[in-house]
Amino acid sequence: MIRSISSWHRILAVTAPLLLAIVELFHPHPHDLLNLDLTRWMTVHYVQLALFPLAALAECYLVAGGGFAAKICRFAMFVFAVSYIAFDTAAGVVTGVLVHSAVATGAPEAWRAPIMAVWDHPVIGGSIHGTPALAVIGTTAWLVGSLSAAVALRRASQSWVPTVALIASALGLLVFRTHAWPGGPLTFGALALAAATTRWGVQA
Repeated sequence: MIRSISSWHRILAVTAPLLLAIVELFHPHPHDLLNLDLTRWMTVHYVQLALFPLAALAECYLVAGGGFAAKICRFAMFVFAVSYIAFDTAAGVVTGVLVHSAVATGAPEAWRAPIMAVWDHPVIGGSIHGTPALAVIGTTAWLVGSLSAAVALRRASQSWVPTVALIASALGLLVFRTHAWPGGPLTFGALALAAATTRWGVQA
């Protein structure tokens, strides 16, 4: 039974971030919210609500065991999951619902102000120009958690391949300031690579 559970953990550790990296390839870059491809926008954001916490859980599986770095990683991944689900619900799903309603009325411009009020909100918004707080918290948590995981793997005598992959994952959201292309695919694709090249049962 234990071996079976470990196998499922290993599969999740690779497939969850890999699926998320693929999904982010299709994430729209909105230039005008009233001209969104709504089907694509809503599909991506609904899927992300499941895959963001699963990707965080996948990273936790890489540092199973004790050690300070592993504990920091797990705490940071919890913060990431909570903040990014809240962020994606508001900036992604809520914005999409408002845009859909605006288009359905036949007078979308009348909805622009309330839509932008959500999009530009300093806490829950989606605009990268306003650096919304939830996105900043989530990005910082991912940075800290992934770097902590890299330290834990090195202390467990893992090879440099997963360590470098985790460092790349840590920097993806920070450098590109988006979970769409290229930040998201790099961040979560690198985590999938780290998971695929790491033995199960790492002790930090």
